[in-house]
Amino acid sequence: MPRRKAADRAGQVKTRSRSGCLECRASRVRCDTKKPVCTRCLEKGLPCSTNLVLKWESEFVSRGMAFGRAGVWSKSRTDASSASGSNAASPAFSVDDLRQWCQLPAIHPWAFINSGMATFENPDQIDIALNEQLVVVPFINHHTMTTSEPLADQPAYGFYSIHNISGLATALNPGPSPAPSLFPGISMIGHSELFDYYLRQVCPRTTASSTFSSPFASVILPFSVSASPTLFKAIQSLAACHWARRDPNYGTLGLRLKSETLRDLRRRLSYEGSATCCTDPEVLLIMMMLCLYEILDKCDEHWTIHLKGAKDLIRLRRQRVDTVAHPVTTFAEHFFAFQDVMGRTACGEAVLFGSDYWKTDDQQIDLWMGCSPELVAILSSITELSRARRQLESGNPSTMFSVRAASLEQQLEHLVQDIGDGDDEILASVAEAKRLAALLYLHCALYGASPTTAVVVDYVHQILRLVTDLLERDSMASVMWPVFVAAVELDPARDELWSGPDGQPVSGRSIVLQALAAMADSTISNIARTRAVIIQAWQARDQDLLKPPQMEMNDWEKYVAPISTSMSLA
Repeated sequence: MPRRKAADRAGQVKTRSRSGCLECRASRVRCDTKKPVCTRCLEKGLPCSTNLVLKWESEFVSRGMAFGRAGVWSKSRTDASSASGSNAASPAFSVDDLRQWCQLPAIHPWAFINSGMATFENPDQIDIALNEQLVVVPFINHHTMTTSEPLADQPAYGFYSIHNISGLATALNPGPSPAPSLFPGISMIGHSELFDYYLRQVCPRTTASSTFSSPFASVILPFSVSASPTLFKAIQSLAACHWARRDPNYGTLGLRLKSETLRDLRRRLSYEGSATCCTDPEVLLIMMMLCLYEILDKCDEHWTIHLKGAKDLIRLRRQRVDTVAHPVTTFAEHFFAFQDVMGRTACGEAVLFGSDYWKTDDQQIDLWMGCSPELVAILSSITELSRARRQLESGNPSTMFSVRAASLEQQLEHLVQDIGDGDDEILASVAEAKRLAALLYLHCALYGASPTTAVVVDYVHQILRLVTDLLERDSMASVMWPVFVAAVELDPARDELWSGPDGQPVSGRSIVLQALAAMADSTISNIARTRAVIIQAWQARDQDLLKPPQMEMNDWEKYVAPISTSMSLA
């Protein structure tokens, strides 16, 4: 039966129903909207569903399309003719005229901290690969280097400028004209670009000083003139491992060079014996390069194997009364001892290199360590005293413990660290950050302070202020340990530390993540492992916010030590 004319109808005809099922709407037929199945779908055996389909007006406006039929389409000829004279494909208004958008805070793409099932099932296990996948760091497209071009013409491989080794670079890179090499061992191995990369990129990242050259260049390179090919393989393997961060093709080459270095070192130790090798500085240098390789690669327990092996050789050398300390030997001993002390502060295990390896009255800031040997000796004493506190039978510390802890605190508060000749503000800031971090570590490890303790809050603010200043100066070398100590002791309930110049609150976690992102390119450290441990500590503290406060074990031993085994924080 045909539809009645408009003149014969009493009211407006309902041509469509917004509550019809999807099948009827897709076929453009009227739906009687019976529940649970309409009549048409029941007769035809079709699935009847009334899922709501959302359409966003802003999306239609951005595409220049009309949103629905409002003001555009009508069955009336008068309305249709008037609409045809206008632009029917676009609405007569803008969404921005009808809506007032709220101001959103600035969101920086630094990292995404996610909690999954593994966070609750295995709270003491660190998934470094997963954390790296969730990290979002903006990549700056620097100048791309090819190995076929002269390395001297490249602007520092597109990373950072180098300090104070231009003279060495000129001497070691004479240019395209053939000239006798200062290092004959390189010609026997090949891949001379790796040694140049070590000089130009690895060495500058081992010191925070902007005026003095790194001991990795000033001490090791002169000694390498007469070194064996094994040392050059070790240096090149370290350079290839670091270069693999930007070019994965060098990862295989670095692994091959490391394997050859290990083979040569084992052969030498078995042939000459430990008693003879302990007096050769080259052996310690080779082990130092292998140790750095393992730190850069995965930073797991493998680097501690080289640490323990070096400890045995150093012990044998020190047992000889007639042995004269070589500058290279002294530097290598400080390297291993410093790695041991800084790593043990996190996990709290017994130190291999005790306080006797450090001069307690040496206030000169070491260019590689970024602090004075006196500060390192105090840190070693704090770690040993923390272990003694855990071994006390009673919960209350003894009088001797309290006196010793107060003495160490007073030494840190009045510690003076000298820069030496010249004025290096960056090196002084790094040394001060480590002194403040040592005080923070002392209060947490010995006194059981937590992120809510007033003195902890104050030290965290001071450390992150210095870190912010170093970020603005684009100099983040040698500050991983202060950043780590301040990060794990951030109060999750009070993350906004201060207000910036624009009046916006500054987040402590944001500063830490920015610092870690900057250190990924400016240090010879495994930032991925450090970031994963910090995020794990944050997640544990966030989960405990919902729990009532309890008088439990030491805060550092609860949140930091269980997940910090075999960490390198030097």
